[in-house]
Amino acid sequence: MTSIGDDKMKRIAILIMFSVLVLILTSCFPGSFPRVPKTLLIDDSHNNRIDDEASVELSKLIKAFEDKGYTVDLSSDKVPWCNSGYYLSERPLFTADPLFHAGAYYVQEASSMFLQQMLEQLVKKDSTVLDISAAPGGKSTLISQFLFPQGLLVSNEIVKSRANILAENMIKWGNDNVLVSNNSPADFKKIPDFFDVIVVDAPCSGEGMFRKDEGAVSEWSIQNVMMCAARQKDILTDVWDSLKTEGILIYSTCTYNREENEENIQWIENELGAEFLPLDIEKFPEI
Repeated sequence: MTSIGDDKMKRIAILIMFSVLVLILTSCFPGSFPRVPKTLLIDDSHNNRIDDEASVELSKLIKAFEDKGYTVDLSSDKVPWCNSGYYLSERPLFTADPLFHAGAYYVQEASSMFLQQMLEQLVKKDSTVLDISAAPGGKSTLISQFLFPQGLLVSNEIVKSRANILAENMIKWGNDNVLVSNNSPADFKKIPDFFDVIVVDAPCSGEGMFRKDEGAVSEWSIQNVMMCAARQKDILTDVWDSLKTEGILIYSTCTYNREENEENIQWIENELGAEFLPLDIEKFPEI
């Protein structure tokens, strides 16, 4: 494969695998994985709106959880790297909770919330951002919350059925700085130098699911790993030209093999001309 021209060398890539590496796994056998507490992201962006009556106060939301029998300690249960993320002692039946359907919170892994650190350290709040593989919407909720109200998020999903779920979740979240699209990554070649930031939370072989889904272990194969690594390169190549010069690419997976992570990072640097940017994680010994 030929390298991208020198004019692309100014573009910057932020590369981190935050979904699994946050949790140091010591074995690949199903019974050895720790049970990770469920976490929720509070929608505090409503507090910036003119209509105060529409805002959901954090204290009232926490009290609602406590009334349902779930304990949330605002001091000890906070996710260290996300100012609106909290651990729950157990998993409630979210789909039966009106607060969930009202967009007061969104459930996601604490490791996924580390995206906020990348945004805070390296992204301006008036940026135009593309989340290319966004469904079901966890990272898009966080990105839209960070950008609101100055920036714009294009939240994309190529699979139509998943795009419908993505749109539903973003509507629930309630921020008006989001556009949901159902496009192939290659479609974004038509708008070169458009995005300040592109988030590629790439479809992967799913090794991060081993700790909670024994079926994921039996479905794993080296052939699937290689197929996923190739598909990730295709996605990155397709969206690269739509990233502005000196723009930021955030790349992540929920797997931990070298082919889909370190080797893809090296490929992005060598073939696309990206520069690796480290993050300040001194405050987070858990990582």
